[in-house]
Amino acid sequence: MHNASKYSLAIPLLIFLAGSALAQRPPTGAPAIDRRNADRIRQQEMSNREWQLRNFGNESNAPKDRRQIEALLAQTEEDFNRILTLHNEFARLLTASKPIEYNFISDATAEIKKRATRLQSTLNLHQLPTETPVVEKTDEFDDAQLKDALFRLCKQIKSFVTNPVIANPSTVDAQQLTNARRDLEGLIQLSGHIKKEAGKKHNTATLVVN
Repeated sequence: MHNASKYSLAIPLLIFLAGSALAQRPPTGAPAIDRRNADRIRQQEMSNREWQLRNFGNESNAPKDRRQIEALLAQTEEDFNRILTLHNEFARLLTASKPIEYNFISDATAEIKKRATRLQSTLNLHQLPTETPVVEKTDEFDDAQLKDALFRLCKQIKSFVTNPVIANPSTVDAQQLTNARRDLEGLIQLSGHIKKEAGKKHNTATLVVN
């Protein structure tokens, strides 16, 4: 597993997009999205993204209150860094030769889901109607499966933060943007499932002790 500092290059774009996401509409006169045509949707999306990259900070409908912008940027960076910190906590937990800490896993994955969901909204990275939706299975986990799920969660976090469109502000790539949305939605769903399963195991263990 990687240390959070390995992902420091991703932070500038997350901060950049946090401001950009406050003004998602393209310039007046931009063609409307034809939702019946997937290719046109993708082209429109990339055109909008390119426009935002060129005009960040100059949008007519951007908030005038600088404190609001700064607060949003600070929250975005905090969410991003906290997810990376918890990723590293899981890495240590998975390599340690000691019993699974169900309560910690439940609390940590609940926090990851909360912060990732907020990033999804702030950075406007919801999956598009034309994309194949991410659907996480909701099977019950035994201890081995819970560990496997944590490994998958760590891999999805890594995949998201090292995606070229996240790590490099100059990258404009439709497929990588789709991948970033899928990874973020996947880690939201998976963290929610792990939280539920770890919570049940913690409650069962507590009842047995008592």
